[in-house]
Amino acid sequence: MLRLPPPHFRPDAGYVGGYATQSGSAGRRRIAEDLAARFKLRIVDNWPMPALGVVCFVMEAPNDVALQPLIDRMALDARVESVQVVNLFRVLAHDDPLYRLQPTATAWHLDELHRVATGRDVRIAAIDSGVELDHPDLRGRILFARNFVDAREGVGEMHGTAVVGIIGARADNGVGIVGVAPDAQLMALRACWQNSLSEGAASCSSFTLAKALQFAIDNGAKVINLSLGGPRDRLLERLLAVAASRGAVIVAASDPGAANGGFPASLPDVLAVAADDVHDAPEATYLAPGRDIPTTLPGARWGLVGGSSYAAAQMSGLVALLVDLAPDQSAQQLRATLSTSDRAGASSRPRAIVDACAAVARTVGACACGCRFARGDVATPTH
Repeated sequence: MLRLPPPHFRPDAGYVGGYATQSGSAGRRRIAEDLAARFKLRIVDNWPMPALGVVCFVMEAPNDVALQPLIDRMALDARVESVQVVNLFRVLAHDDPLYRLQPTATAWHLDELHRVATGRDVRIAAIDSGVELDHPDLRGRILFARNFVDAREGVGEMHGTAVVGIIGARADNGVGIVGVAPDAQLMALRACWQNSLSEGAASCSSFTLAKALQFAIDNGAKVINLSLGGPRDRLLERLLAVAASRGAVIVAASDPGAANGGFPASLPDVLAVAADDVHDAPEATYLAPGRDIPTTLPGARWGLVGGSSYAAAQMSGLVALLVDLAPDQSAQQLRATLSTSDRAGASSRPRAIVDACAAVARTVGACACGCRFARGDVATPTH
């Protein structure tokens, strides 16, 4: 990463688009070329990250070069803001997800919730693999679709299509399913690519994820869904901190095989979510429906999926409903709204079993779904 000029030295300080017009871009390119020549690297790509005040240059080293000593030497150059390896991430889903159909809409009383909130105008960035934009349940639902992996258009892949369908598939169109937030504004940001050996498996990198996060920040995402996990990554951590400071709610899938749910789920600014059949999730993890979820699949199909990826997608939709009802609430307020501390024990960071009806009731101050009448005329949610 090389520093951008300070905003008062840039005629285009309101940057939201291409880097070609950036003041000083040629100078930073020369610095990058000098560094590449000095360390025997090849420049692969570059893009600006104004959220961090830097330009990122991705460079490739020869296969026989040890990366960490090279990184340590490059970090000593005063012109370099920071330097790190490009990490790899993977989406978090079961490889064999088909079980007997159990509609998750029943558990969360979606038909009743949608009478009070549908996520209208709440921008949700799904940073994932490609989404089938012309799927019957998604056609016309995508506000922005971008591919940060390669130059292809219209790449529809299993994981991304399933995640976006769970979050925001169209309601009342006579086909398929209903998304948790059917009127949210969806950003389908392809930062992961499907692995050839498994339809549901996909990989991502620091490089592609950072570009997608910058786009989400630039375009006002209120909810950012990250149904993926991998090693701790300083660049992504910095971008997520900026997104949170600007009011975005970050929802990430908890990896049951990683310590503390893995990265980015373990970050304090992130709502970590695991499937409700995971029994050893970290204490700070929220549990949401994560198995037997009907959703959209490529090829204009529907099917059942399961795993932490899809639990996170359910939570992102629910967060959008809560933001729809109370747009000014902070991520901390949302966390309190989603927690059921009366059932979580004495832990200071309770692992919460999410009750969608109770969360909406806390937000609006009245029972919205699954209600029964008790104590005279006071409506309370059933559990």
